[in-house]
Amino acid sequence: MNSEVLDTFQLDMGTASEVGMAIVLAVMMFAVALGLQPSSFSFFKSEPKLYFTGIAAQIIGLPLLTLLICFVINPHPSIALGMILIACCPGGNTSNLIALFARANTALSVSLTATSSVFAAFITPVSILFWSGLYPPTRTLLTEINIDVVDFLIQTLVILALPLLLGMAFRHFAPRIAGRIQTPLAILSGLALLAIIVIASIRLFPIFLVLGIGIYFIVLPHNLLAFALGNLAARAIRADTASRRALTIEVGIQNSGLGIVILLTQLGGVGGAGAVAGLWGVWHLIGGSGLALFWRWKDARPID
Repeated sequence: MNSEVLDTFQLDMGTASEVGMAIVLAVMMFAVALGLQPSSFSFFKSEPKLYFTGIAAQIIGLPLLTLLICFVINPHPSIALGMILIACCPGGNTSNLIALFARANTALSVSLTATSSVFAAFITPVSILFWSGLYPPTRTLLTEINIDVVDFLIQTLVILALPLLLGMAFRHFAPRIAGRIQTPLAILSGLALLAIIVIASIRLFPIFLVLGIGIYFIVLPHNLLAFALGNLAARAIRADTASRRALTIEVGIQNSGLGIVILLTQLGGVGGAGAVAGLWGVWHLIGGSGLALFWRWKDARPID
């Protein structure tokens, strides 16, 4: 990898675009809150072991696994920052579609996606700083880009937590209107985040060329291990097949769009981190869909 290019490259999409990204992210969190219902938290009471295993694997397990990977392979600091950034993001909404296609426990998948997004509004900024601080190269990198910790926490909480709280209040006081606008807002913000991933990936194409095949040998195994972590966590509690598939998908599918927005608006857009987030955003959909196809094929096989 060309370290000099990575050290000097900064993804800058302009102030107007970055403000637009922050707005899109806020709308997404607002839409998530509008969709929260008592059923979103049903697994908290009905199957707490299954539910908390999924939450723990996402919030603690994946960042811890990522930190261990960084110590083992010693990637470039900005690459490591991207890996940690993605690991600290909540599950992506596309996990629910993949879970449905994979004949997984869709209700569990929806519950984990919704509630992890709620937790992420408050935990993600702290988690990014905490796990990055445990790895010396990323700790040094955050110092070099002169990140103001207090400012970072406040701004990220405003972007994530405030719209979430407003959405929950809106649903409480105007449930009918919330029910009508939730789906359009969710679709609109989801498409906008997808566009952000695509645009960022195009902007990062020069970095992909510089990194060459090396970046693929980091992102692909990282994502594979994330899927494996979810599967092993489910097996550890002896979850049924459908729930095991749901946990596998939830841990392996991360909201990379959120990661890119945080990177661009809060962390200075360092190139290596953007390359990881952009490639992850494309690859985890391929990997998740491949898993779903494999499970469908497995289900269709005749039993001897």
